[in-house]
Amino acid sequence: MLKLRILFISILLASLLTACGGGQADAPSPAEEELTHIRLPMGYIPNVQFAPFYAAIDLGEYQDAGLEIEIDYSFETDGVALVGANDLQFAVASGEQVLLAREQGLPVVYVMAWYNKFPVGVVAKLEQGITSPEDLAGKQIGLPGLFGASYIGLRALLNAGGLGESDVILDSIGFNQVEALATDQEEAVVIYVANEPVQLRSLGYEVDVIPVSDYMQLVSNGLITNETTIRENPDLVRRMVQATLSGIRYTVNHPTDAFEISTKFVEGLTDADTHVQMEVLEASIQLYQREHLGYSELESWQNMQDVLLDMEMLTKSLDLEAAFTNEFIED
Repeated sequence: MLKLRILFISILLASLLTACGGGQADAPSPAEEELTHIRLPMGYIPNVQFAPFYAAIDLGEYQDAGLEIEIDYSFETDGVALVGANDLQFAVASGEQVLLAREQGLPVVYVMAWYNKFPVGVVAKLEQGITSPEDLAGKQIGLPGLFGASYIGLRALLNAGGLGESDVILDSIGFNQVEALATDQEEAVVIYVANEPVQLRSLGYEVDVIPVSDYMQLVSNGLITNETTIRENPDLVRRMVQATLSGIRYTVNHPTDAFEISTKFVEGLTDADTHVQMEVLEASIQLYQREHLGYSELESWQNMQDVLLDMEMLTKSLDLEAAFTNEFIED
């Protein structure tokens, strides 16, 4: 009887200890907690140029940061407006869009630099003889539309050449620049310098490229959020920035692997000329900010503001230190 009583007490104590410790033992790890869903506007169609984001998703960098990313390929200006209204927390956008939005009262903030060189330019067939902004006078120029970084980049080049929109013929063609130039529908097209020129040369066309960055240093593509998110959930911003930076680092250090990951996200990428698309990625990497990854400088923002004021796209000077922050970047 004594042995049975001791056995009963032992079982009872074991049950109590298990019950007391059960809450702690069953607590989910950070990786098992519900992920925060982030819809991320990219401002362009699916493309190998977004390899850093694809890599961060595929390698679990965002998941490890407690985030679930849904990529949205809507227009850049749409993403900026949604973030400014706090309908979305993040978007990929270029620096001029931040300043234009802030003048309109949208409290967007640039929190991570991705590109160092402004990636927009103009390309034309060699026979057109368009090698400088001045040569664009009187030309019919195709561009995605009168919005976004492409439009701002073109305006910057026209300004550098002493030209205005009335000195050229603008044609909104969507993202159809390669075909439009190849079939001579346009005399020149506005492009991303790491993308369409590579494709055109692969098709056998000799082209001249005029990069915006040859004429001025502008704040380029990066990650934006808004003042409300920074104030109410700074940890979310930090996790988003750090996971994205991990994707950029991986792409820089492992471009071939990043390309392979991109094939999971870009339909038909493996059906395209793999060599050409790899060249697009390698050319894009050359535009990335390689030193002090993620940082942006006040001087670059001042240059951007000066250009926009000169182009009369801004009507007044802004508080530039409120437009960007480096506080979420870790060395």
